Amino acid sequence: MTESSGRDRVQHDADQRGVPVEFAGRGPARSVEEAAASLGVEVSRIVKTLVVRARRTQTASESEFVLALIPGDRAVDWAKLRRLAGFKKMSMATPEEGLSATGYHPGTITPFGTRSALPVYADESISGRIAMGAGEPDLNLYVEASELFGSFGVTTGDIGRANGS
Repeated sequence: MTESSGRDRVQHDADQRGVPVEFAGRGPARSVEEAAASLGVEVSRIVKTLVVRARRTQTASESEFVLALIPGDRAVDWAKLRRLAGFKKMSMATPEEGLSATGYHPGTITPFGTRSALPVYADESISGRIAMGAGEPDLNLYVEASELFGSFGVTTGDIGRANGS
């Protein structure tokens, strides 16, 4: 049996959750700014899905993985995310860890269709119709943030900071 494509996994999961998604091809993009330009949207309308390695205590030997959703024009404030999520240590997962946890490569990661259910945390500024990774290169999806958040039980809070600060 062959593994389904990223897009098929995303669509299947969205259908199971009753969340309408719209796919949009955008061509190659080396940055969120290039992706936004290709889609004709503001950078803040693209939501990055980051795979985060988390430990409950400073001395824990086992890491867990969670997803953090952050607008394209912002960066994660690690202290704020740790407080919201209740972890002592958090950092970006390596690309290999992200692929193992989600089944998606960097730049294509989305909460839809991940290999296992992962907790999702999102910056409270995310609202309305957003674009995000769609499971395959050169592809994005559009979704209403409220429907995405409701279907995943997303925990929201102030977890962002301006890029470069």
